[in-house]
Amino acid sequence: MRKYGYVRISTKEQNPQRQLKALQEQDVLCEDIYLDQMSGKDFLRPQYQKLLRKLKKGDLLIIKSIDRLGRDYGEILEQWRRITKEIGADIQVLDMPLLNTNTIHRDLTGIFISDLALQILAYVAETERAFIRQRQAEGIAAAKAKGVRFGCQKMEVPVDFKKYFDLWRSGQISTRKAAESLHMSHSTFYRRCREYMEEIG
Repeated sequence: MRKYGYVRISTKEQNPQRQLKALQEQDVLCEDIYLDQMSGKDFLRPQYQKLLRKLKKGDLLIIKSIDRLGRDYGEILEQWRRITKEIGADIQVLDMPLLNTNTIHRDLTGIFISDLALQILAYVAETERAFIRQRQAEGIAAAKAKGVRFGCQKMEVPVDFKKYFDLWRSGQISTRKAAESLHMSHSTFYRRCREYMEEIG
């Protein structure tokens, strides 16, 4: 049996040291720890894929917590099946020992409890995500009902816009001068001119 560790952080600002320390305390060699600095939304991560190619039957994969493996629990279930059933390796989750497949009770009951715990965890996570989406949709609907507008709000056109538009169009003033007079940026003035010309045909 060979021990492997997997570490994932989502951003450069996150520090992997806590995960690395936990794995080293389990006697995982540094060269057998694979680290991805990527989102957990999918499993198309270079180090994770490299790890899968290394894992052999009877090996042990250690992770600090289940969410380090990924965020999508449907995909986690598939990867769990791939590692434990297809490859034949064990998984140890340090923060949730109930999920471990490398316990001394590797009979049908132990395997059933591990699989059941993972299924329940996946269900709870998916249900919570559904509740969050529902609350967001309800919040947006309530805000719209109150007249709240979403997205970028168009800036109001200055009162003297038409005056400077006519001066610019007749060649009496440059776009930059007109923009300065209206306290607008050059690009904003030019964009408003194009919009105004479309409106008047």
